[in-house]
Amino acid sequence: MTHPSRRAVLAGTGAAAVASASTLATPALSQGRIEWLLVTSWPRNLPGPGITAQRIADGIARASEGRLTIRLKSAGEIVPALQVFDAVATGTAQMAHTAALFWAGKTPVAPLFTAAPFGLTPLEHITWIDHGGGQALWDGLYEPFGIKPLMAGNTGFQMGGWFKREIASLDDTLKAGTIDAAEFLGPWSDLASGFWQAAKYYYWPGFHEPNGTGEALISLTAWNGLPDDLKAIVGQACAAENIRALGEAQWMNAVSLQRLQAEKGVMLRAWPADVLAGAQKAADEVFDELSDKGETEAAIIASYRAARAQLQPWSKVSQAALLAARDRG
Repeated sequence: MTHPSRRAVLAGTGAAAVASASTLATPALSQGRIEWLLVTSWPRNLPGPGITAQRIADGIARASEGRLTIRLKSAGEIVPALQVFDAVATGTAQMAHTAALFWAGKTPVAPLFTAAPFGLTPLEHITWIDHGGGQALWDGLYEPFGIKPLMAGNTGFQMGGWFKREIASLDDTLKAGTIDAAEFLGPWSDLASGFWQAAKYYYWPGFHEPNGTGEALISLTAWNGLPDDLKAIVGQACAAENIRALGEAQWMNAVSLQRLQAEKGVMLRAWPADVLAGAQKAADEVFDELSDKGETEAAIIASYRAARAQLQPWSKVSQAALLAARDRG
């Protein structure tokens, strides 16, 4: 079974000339002005996260009237896509734009700060981070690496992936060699990435990733060196882009889904019920396994589950109920 993952897609951009850390580690200072290096996990101007990264950089420079400028380097220009966390941790760059789902190898619960299978929706995730204690847990998780994380963009609901053949039941996903598939984001980014050229069956829902929070990683040394007003500008630029990108993704995913069907011959398919049931059971088991890894992991899993339990009854009688009623019209 071949499942090229988002990690594999992005790692392919990693052939890069690595600049000398000694020339990049210290922010440029000129007459009280500061320049940061921002490295990303995305191709430059990739629809969705690539555009978000550039807007954050531009927004910070504009709001600070040039007191803090951001020099953006996309995946592979300074460091490979999946080495941006290390670049910030070591001081090679002051900032990165990426997604927490890439860092399970560093700390196994990090992906929850992007999404979790059958987890929080985009708005629910924002609510957990801002109002349910998620930010403090996220800060504590990355502090040993010398990194301050912030929500910084959102690609919204994801799709389930691209398949060369239809999936009739859970058994179809377990026959080695019979399914070729790929998964990246949602219709907007997927259209630009050309997955439809290799596989025509596009599955929904994206139960594995019902949210798409991007993250800004900031060197704690660089962050603590900012005056309070520049800290506020960085935070506000990331927060503003977080909601702007989410609305943009909602619109562009709708437009792109129509194009994929009308122009590219893509066929939408819903996951069979037994696939969803099996995936949900496996997700619960993984949550339990993560919770057993240590106190930090247990605290984050407990907080995430508590937020989902707190928000679910309201989501059921508000958004879910309205959508179900509207679809009957």
